[in-house]
Amino acid sequence: MTRRANPDVRQDAIAESACPLTGCAAPPDGPLTLWYRQPAAEWVEALPIGNGRLGAMVYGGVNREWLQLNEEGLWTGCPIRRDREGAPEALAEARELLFDGKYVEAQQLIQDRFMGQRIERGLHTYQTLGDLELTFPQRAEVVDYRRDLDLDRAVAGTTYRVGDATFTRDVFVSPVDQLIVVRLSCDRPGQVSFEARLSRCADAETATCGDADITMAGRAHALEELIEEHGQESARTGALYAAHLRVMADGGTVTAEDGVVCVARADSATILLAGSTSRDDANPAPVVAARIDAASAKPYDALLADHVAEHQRLFRRVSLDLGGAGAANRPTDERLDAVAEGETDLALVALYFQYGRYLLMCSSRPGGLAANLQGIWADGFAPPWNADYHININIQMNYWPAEVCNLSECHDPFFTLTENLRPRGRETARNVCGCGGFVAGHTTDVWYHGSLIGFSQYGMWPMGAAWCATHYWQHYAFTGDEAFLRDRAFPVMREAAEFLLDWLVEDPKTGRLVSGPSTSPENRFRTPDGQVANLTMGPTMDHQIIHDLFTACIRAADIADADSAFVARLGDALSRLAPMRIGSDGRLIEWPEEFEEPEPGHRHMSHLYGLYPGGQITPVGTPEFADAARRTLDHRLSHGGGHTGWSRAWIINFFARLHDGDTAWENVQALLAKSTLPNLFDNHPPFQIDGNFGGCAGIAEMLLQSHERGTEEARDVSSYIIHLLPALPSDWPAGKVCGLRARGGFEVGIEWADRQLVRAVIRSERGGRVRLRYACGTAEFAVPPQGAIEVSHDRERLVRL
Repeated sequence: MTRRANPDVRQDAIAESACPLTGCAAPPDGPLTLWYRQPAAEWVEALPIGNGRLGAMVYGGVNREWLQLNEEGLWTGCPIRRDREGAPEALAEARELLFDGKYVEAQQLIQDRFMGQRIERGLHTYQTLGDLELTFPQRAEVVDYRRDLDLDRAVAGTTYRVGDATFTRDVFVSPVDQLIVVRLSCDRPGQVSFEARLSRCADAETATCGDADITMAGRAHALEELIEEHGQESARTGALYAAHLRVMADGGTVTAEDGVVCVARADSATILLAGSTSRDDANPAPVVAARIDAASAKPYDALLADHVAEHQRLFRRVSLDLGGAGAANRPTDERLDAVAEGETDLALVALYFQYGRYLLMCSSRPGGLAANLQGIWADGFAPPWNADYHININIQMNYWPAEVCNLSECHDPFFTLTENLRPRGRETARNVCGCGGFVAGHTTDVWYHGSLIGFSQYGMWPMGAAWCATHYWQHYAFTGDEAFLRDRAFPVMREAAEFLLDWLVEDPKTGRLVSGPSTSPENRFRTPDGQVANLTMGPTMDHQIIHDLFTACIRAADIADADSAFVARLGDALSRLAPMRIGSDGRLIEWPEEFEEPEPGHRHMSHLYGLYPGGQITPVGTPEFADAARRTLDHRLSHGGGHTGWSRAWIINFFARLHDGDTAWENVQALLAKSTLPNLFDNHPPFQIDGNFGGCAGIAEMLLQSHERGTEEARDVSSYIIHLLPALPSDWPAGKVCGLRARGGFEVGIEWADRQLVRAVIRSERGGRVRLRYACGTAEFAVPPQGAIEVSHDRERLVRL
């Protein structure tokens, strides 16, 4: 497969068409805008837009503009069998070896006889939909150039002046009309002229229709050189795709020929671009044509107004003000550079937080696919790690902000993905593990396999389905939606728990139940005889996830009318589950023994799952384990931990849960200074979107927590304690946040000054008792249905205003 417009060609073309930029563009109105004084020179400088399904990266060029396009369903490959024959026998042998301390031998056995088929990267993968290229008359000099992304309106803009004419370009992806809209205008008549073309690859079928339309269609498949090298014939299959472009001009002329639409001397022009794949529509071509026809009948102002209204319906639920608004007068890249040099920019923190919410809205909406490793934005035909679904933390981290940041609807595609894992996950559970229920390993894709694949050091980890299932309880805890819990959540939670009930085995030395063989993703340890291994029986993270899921199932059982025998099995297994342990050095033990760590600064901190996102470790409820978690964090960081973006984001959440606001803030600053790209994308490296979502969730966690329970009534989601300002840094002396969500179905607004609570507003649709905690103590209040209460403190106790 040969690119017509590959990333290098695009970058070279932009460089060749660049023109001198002079003047000093004024900053945009409002603090929630990313903005720059030069076009993007590479992909990680371009600005992302999306409607959950369809996305684009906007470069903002003057003589040449590029929109790199994505559609969430454009994947290569097909469902294939990955499970290893005869695996259950190997499993039993490996367990005996591990219980005997023969770790390396057990791991080799698992690799040789248990692990399923891994497909080489780039063969079954997410891909770009292609490029929309706009070519303009060459400009000798441009004045007052600015490109920006308005998060509040979800519109990417480019403005500049040539002589006495000001040119404006606005781009958005409408969740209402399901297409990309590009508006080109000038404040002088007859000045809008350009050529538009679509391109993807040599075998894409591009056609010109009438005077103003271009169509492009084909079938996705992997790069030919990868197929030839690895011989994977399934990589020649993939989704059908179709794109349809239409240009409408006010004044001037519009002509089309040989796949190019030409606009000459118009006052303004609107480009509509629809794209779809066979994952949604068996024949996507007529679907995109119908969307173009429907949108063409609407005035541009109506297209924009409908888009903005739907976007703001979600986006404006939450606001955050930490002060320092004057910093928004500087371009975003300059602000990042300043933070890297040690400056403090509180307004940039608020922008980054809202950017995380924006990205989730743009890459995960009800009815669509879950946000992948790059959300929906991936360039080329072989993106890093296939831009797939890594479910040993990455996709879960993508959805950490969903509930607390008041985007509960955006959680829905994650639930759909988990449900789609069940059919093939049942086969793997039965045929590979000899268990009931369903299982999923460390990664999956849009073909929804649950197989344990690849190399044992990272692939022998059967907790993916269980971790995903815990998200269902969290959604219920935040919303109180009993119908969701009964009809959708509990069947998935139960089936994931049924696998674990069969998977756990008794440790002959202790009589405790342990999980294994399994790894602590994706870490390794040194055995007593000096060898390095990854697999044990009973890694701490496995048991923390199992504890969370079993506990959630027990709490949900009476609502979901679960049979008592199942609940009794859960209770018995919980009582026998090997517990967390603290080592001789005061740190939390990651494996069942105190092994030496070959990589003490490892990016994964899996055994701290119980601190976050779990809730088994808390400073108030389990102070000894909280201290052990702190020692573990300090040790990791002192040896270079947190060197990837998503790992640094996780660390923010850890310190927030430890109520250490100043250290959490240090890690927010480190995330911005060391792991944030010019367009605010997270840098793994390379780009991975999970760090954006994890950082967003961490900022929220510093301001509001609600994971601790005051009582253990199964039905009472109001038994959660809402902790106000649990990790407020010294450098955030005053601020205000509105619209965050807390477990129990509450919406919370908080205002503080001089690092002290001024007031909190607690709202609820359901009503009920609310337990609030602040530095001065804990108090309980009644919130009326569809009502609100205001509270403050008199230094000794919380009081109602």
